[in-house]
Amino acid sequence: MSEEAKQSEPVSRAPEAREPARIFQDLVVWREAHRFVLGVYPYTATFPKVETYGLAIQMRRAAVSIAANIAEGFRKRGKADKACFMNTAEGSVEESRYYLILAQDLGYGNTQSLMKALEGTSRLLDSYSKAILASISSP
Repeated sequence: MSEEAKQSEPVSRAPEAREPARIFQDLVVWREAHRFVLGVYPYTATFPKVETYGLAIQMRRAAVSIAANIAEGFRKRGKADKACFMNTAEGSVEESRYYLILAQDLGYGNTQSLMKALEGTSRLLDSYSKAILASISSP
Protein backbone atom coordinates (compact mmCIF):
# COMPACT_ATOMS: atom_id res chain seq x y z
CA MET A 1 0.00 0.00 0.00
CA SER A 2 1.35 3.41 -0.89
CA GLU A 3 2.19 5.99 1.76
CA GLU A 4 -0.53 8.24 0.35
CA ALA A 5 -3.17 5.50 0.74
CA LYS A 6 -2.04 4.80 4.30
CA GLN A 7 -2.36 8.46 5.23
CA SER A 8 -5.90 8.69 3.87
CA GLU A 9 -7.15 5.67 5.84
CA PRO A 10 -9.23 6.57 8.86
CA VAL A 11 -7.49 5.92 12.13
CA SER A 12 -9.59 3.76 14.39
CA ARG A 13 -9.06 4.40 18.03
CA ALA A 14 -10.45 2.62 21.01
CA PRO A 15 -12.68 4.81 23.12
CA GLU A 16 -10.76 6.43 25.92
CA ALA A 17 -11.41 4.89 29.28
CA ARG A 18 -12.89 7.34 31.72
CA GLU A 19 -11.72 7.52 35.27
CA PRO A 20 -14.32 6.22 37.69
CA ALA A 21 -16.42 8.89 39.35
CA ARG A 22 -15.09 9.85 42.76
CA ILE A 23 -18.02 12.04 43.77
CA PHE A 24 -21.58 12.14 42.50
CA GLN A 25 -20.91 15.45 40.72
CA ASP A 26 -18.57 13.53 38.40
CA LEU A 27 -21.54 11.58 37.00
CA VAL A 28 -22.80 12.93 33.67
CA VAL A 29 -26.29 11.69 34.57
CA TRP A 30 -26.29 13.72 37.80
CA ARG A 31 -25.07 16.86 35.98
CA GLU A 32 -27.89 16.52 33.44
CA ALA A 33 -30.45 15.94 36.20
CA HIS A 34 -29.17 19.02 38.05
CA ARG A 35 -29.38 21.08 34.85
CA PHE A 36 -33.03 19.99 34.57
CA VAL A 37 -33.70 21.14 38.15
CA LEU A 38 -32.11 24.49 37.39
CA GLY A 39 -34.54 24.87 34.48
CA VAL A 40 -37.61 23.87 36.48
CA TYR A 41 -37.13 26.54 39.17
CA PRO A 42 -37.37 29.63 36.93
CA TYR A 43 -40.13 28.00 34.88
CA THR A 44 -42.31 27.39 37.94
CA ALA A 45 -41.57 30.89 39.27
CA THR A 46 -43.80 32.20 36.46
CA PHE A 47 -46.83 30.19 37.56
CA PRO A 48 -49.95 31.93 38.83
CA LYS A 49 -49.90 32.73 42.57
CA VAL A 50 -52.55 30.06 43.20
CA GLU A 51 -49.97 27.40 42.16
CA THR A 52 -47.26 28.53 44.60
CA TYR A 53 -48.06 25.66 46.96
CA GLY A 54 -49.62 23.43 44.34
CA LEU A 55 -48.17 22.37 41.03
CA ALA A 56 -45.06 24.56 41.30
CA ILE A 57 -43.88 22.91 44.50
CA GLN A 58 -44.73 19.43 43.20
CA MET A 59 -42.73 20.02 40.01
CA ARG A 60 -39.74 21.28 41.96
CA ARG A 61 -39.89 18.39 44.43
CA ALA A 62 -40.05 15.77 41.65
CA ALA A 63 -37.20 17.38 39.70
CA VAL A 64 -34.99 17.62 42.78
CA SER A 65 -35.79 14.00 43.61
CA ILE A 66 -34.20 12.84 40.35
CA ALA A 67 -30.82 14.43 41.11
CA ALA A 68 -31.01 13.70 44.85
CA ASN A 69 -31.63 9.98 44.35
CA ILE A 70 -28.76 9.73 41.88
CA ALA A 71 -26.51 11.44 44.43
CA GLU A 72 -27.69 9.27 47.32
CA GLY A 73 -27.44 6.07 45.31
CA PHE A 74 -23.91 6.93 44.23
CA ARG A 75 -22.58 6.42 47.75
CA LYS A 76 -24.38 3.15 48.40
CA ARG A 77 -21.96 0.25 48.61
CA GLY A 78 -24.20 -2.53 47.34
CA LYS A 79 -25.11 -2.61 43.67
CA ALA A 80 -28.69 -3.63 44.51
CA ASP A 81 -28.99 -0.55 46.75
CA LYS A 82 -27.59 1.65 43.97
CA ALA A 83 -30.10 0.18 41.51
CA CYS A 84 -32.96 0.84 43.94
CA PHE A 85 -32.08 4.55 44.14
CA MET A 86 -31.76 4.78 40.36
CA ASN A 87 -35.21 3.18 40.07
CA THR A 88 -36.62 5.81 42.44
CA ALA A 89 -34.99 8.51 40.30
CA GLU A 90 -36.61 6.94 37.21
CA GLY A 91 -39.98 7.16 38.95
CA SER A 92 -39.37 10.85 39.59
CA VAL A 93 -38.53 11.30 35.90
CA GLU A 94 -41.98 10.00 35.00
CA GLU A 95 -43.62 12.15 37.66
CA SER A 96 -41.80 15.19 36.25
CA ARG A 97 -42.89 14.22 32.75
CA TYR A 98 -46.53 14.26 33.84
CA TYR A 99 -46.17 17.63 35.57
CA LEU A 100 -44.67 19.12 32.41
CA ILE A 101 -47.62 17.82 30.39
CA LEU A 102 -50.06 19.21 32.96
CA ALA A 103 -48.38 22.63 33.10
CA GLN A 104 -48.45 22.85 29.31
CA ASP A 105 -52.12 21.82 29.19
CA LEU A 106 -53.00 24.38 31.87
CA GLY A 107 -51.40 27.10 29.77
CA TYR A 108 -48.60 27.90 32.22
CA GLY A 109 -46.00 28.12 29.45
CA ASN A 110 -44.17 26.09 26.87
CA THR A 111 -42.47 23.01 28.33
CA GLN A 112 -40.70 21.87 25.16
CA SER A 113 -37.15 22.73 26.27
CA LEU A 114 -37.71 21.24 29.73
CA MET A 115 -39.19 18.11 28.19
CA LYS A 116 -36.13 17.79 25.94
CA ALA A 117 -33.81 18.16 28.94
CA LEU A 118 -35.83 15.58 30.85
CA GLU A 119 -35.61 13.15 27.92
CA GLY A 120 -31.83 13.47 27.89
CA THR A 121 -31.68 12.86 31.63
CA SER A 122 -34.01 9.89 31.26
CA ARG A 123 -31.85 8.27 28.58
CA LEU A 124 -28.68 8.70 30.64
CA LEU A 125 -30.38 7.40 33.78
CA ASP A 126 -31.68 4.38 31.88
CA SER A 127 -28.17 3.56 30.64
CA TYR A 128 -26.66 4.05 34.09
CA SER A 129 -29.32 1.85 35.68
CA LYS A 130 -28.83 -0.88 33.08
CA ALA A 131 -25.07 -0.82 33.67
CA ILE A 132 -25.58 -1.23 37.41
CA LEU A 133 -28.06 -4.07 36.91
CA ALA A 134 -25.76 -5.80 34.41
CA SER A 135 -22.90 -5.65 36.90
CA ILE A 136 -25.12 -7.29 39.53
CA SER A 137 -25.82 -10.29 37.31
CA SER A 138 -22.24 -10.75 36.10
CA PRO A 139 -19.89 -12.90 38.18
